[in-house]
Amino acid sequence: MALPPEGLHSTPFSPRFADRVEKWIDIYGHAVPLFISDPVEEYEAIRTAVAALDYSMLYKWYVEGEDAVATVDAVFSRSVRDLDAGRIAYGVIVDADGMMIDDVTVAVLGPGLVVVTGGNPASQQSLEAHAPSGTTVTERRDAFAVLALQGPRSRDVLQRLTHIDVSNSAFPYYTFVRDVPVAGITALVSRIGFTAELGYEIEVPRERALDLWDAVLDAGAGLGVKAAGAAALLTCRTEAGMIMGELEYDRTVTPFECRMSWALDFDKGPFQGRDALLAKKGTAQGRVVSVVVDAAPEAAEGARLEMDGRDVGHVTMAVPSPVLAGATLGLARVHRDAVKSGTALTAVASDGSRADATVRPTPVYDPERARARG
Repeated sequence: MALPPEGLHSTPFSPRFADRVEKWIDIYGHAVPLFISDPVEEYEAIRTAVAALDYSMLYKWYVEGEDAVATVDAVFSRSVRDLDAGRIAYGVIVDADGMMIDDVTVAVLGPGLVVVTGGNPASQQSLEAHAPSGTTVTERRDAFAVLALQGPRSRDVLQRLTHIDVSNSAFPYYTFVRDVPVAGITALVSRIGFTAELGYEIEVPRERALDLWDAVLDAGAGLGVKAAGAAALLTCRTEAGMIMGELEYDRTVTPFECRMSWALDFDKGPFQGRDALLAKKGTAQGRVVSVVVDAAPEAAEGARLEMDGRDVGHVTMAVPSPVLAGATLGLARVHRDAVKSGTALTAVASDGSRADATVRPTPVYDPERARARG
């Protein structure tokens, strides 16, 4: 057992697994377990059964007031005004120069309440800059606990805990229901995830966190449920080609480079950075790709990538990929000359060691997102 690093906040669920954790990592100022039991078994639970993961560390900005929708619409890359009831929109927030700040989800909970969930405090600054008098922007993650159920049996577990219909037709991908009882606790349930599997996020008041955790583990006992940490999640997201701030993007790249051009709704009207993005359209100098590296993940992560003797990018994260029979899989930011699948590269680790690398189609796992949508 390892104590959480000093200066990091605990999460609402940590009392249920803290005594088993050997290594913690910092996610948005919170101590999150790298793994809780066996990271291989935790990954397998996500891919073949169901896993319970702590998602309470993500920022939640409550935009409230008569102009709440207009405020978020002025910043978010997709149309909030046209968002159907119960739908969740995934997109980006960029700065005035069109450079990436955050990738976020947006849900309109009511006429005067929009919730933006993301990972960069700068998103709040953008929202506040566009909020007229009478509209407030408040970060409220500390008020809630968020448990993610991820895996092909997640629907079965959730259905055991609520009377509402959670079938695919009644509760489709990227929708939410609010004020629904889950294990007798009033919850906001969203059908989203970060694993490319069927999944849900269950949000309850922080004081009911442990009740929810116990109910989920009990309900899933016969379905292979397992508490999982960050290692399994990061492996899944790498296989799924899902981006993370300060890894696949920062303020030096636009959405075009980090595979998010599809989320730019230029027809919706003005939004922060729109004109700059229109001017940069078609000029992207690079892209995020998947790479297989013939080296251990520890050596591959952060490695420079060379093509024909010149630097063309670097590996942002590398993991042993079960989908690729244990091969080292990374996401990488590369120059546009190196984005084509099959491109041969050389990975140069921090110690100078060199290894072959090959660009692969992104993502390597379920590119149609059929499992998450099913």
